[in-house]
Order: sequence, then structure tokens, then C-alpha cells
Amino acid sequence: MIIIDVKDRTEPLIGHLLNVWENSVKATHLFLSEAEIENIKKYVPQAIREIPCLITVENKNQIPVGFMGIAGQHLEMLFISNEERGKGLGRKLLQYGIEKYSVDSLAVNEQNPLAKGFYEHMGFEVYERAECDEQGNPYPLLYMKLKK
Repeated sequence: MIIIDVKDRTEPLIGHLLNVWENSVKATHLFLSEAEIENIKKYVPQAIREIPCLITVENKNQIPVGFMGIAGQHLEMLFISNEERGKGLGRKLLQYGIEKYSVDSLAVNEQNPLAKGFYEHMGFEVYERAECDEQGNPYPLLYMKLKK
């Protein structure tokens, strides 16, 4: 597995990452309906293009199987394809973000307890809760900070 700081955000790469996103969300965001996923999916390519730091993890065939986006010291997104979950890729990506970009905060959907547990295992703790996500949808968010 190779971690890459993406410089050139080509359309084929964005297409691959969109597939990773959809595959991951369908496996982990069980509180979202198919229609909600399709609606959110429309905005994902733009988010991938605009996130200040985009980091991917590729398999041995040089195919992206996970990615994260960082703005400042805030983890904005981290997705691992369902087939690759549980193999330590999320941990490796997040450790890379903490070490190279000083990531120390994130927000996670309260309705995604596996992700919350993963971030707690990685040393983050909840410090605030919001009833809605950033788009005003009724998906509570938990704001987490890295314990010092």
C-alpha cells in the first residue's frame, strides 16, 4: 500500500475516488437512504477538487482504495473502500495526516458508531455535538479533538 499526496487531480482519479466514496458510504452510513446518497454524491467531486490537501492510499495495482481530505489541521473526509476496511488503511492514513499535517480535529456522524469508535481508538475525543450536519440535514455531528 502506498500513500500519495495528490498534486494533479485528474478526472479519472476523481472518478476512482467517487467510487471509493460511494462504496464506503453504502457500507458505513446505514442511516442514509439510497436517494440521500445519490443526492450527496453530486457534491463529492467538487469537494475532492477543492479540499486543500488530498491524500490517497493505493493498492499494489496502483488503484486508489482510500482517501482523506484535510483543511488546515482539520480532517474533512476519510473514506476506505468497503473491501479494504479492517486492514489498517484508515489508521495509516490518519497517522500520516497527524504526523505530516498536524491533524487534530474532525467531525463524525453520530449515526456512524464504527467511525466514532475508530477515531476514539486513534486518540480523539468528543468535545461538542450538533443536531444537524453542516448542510442543515438532520444528521447529528460529533466534533472531536485529538487528546494532548
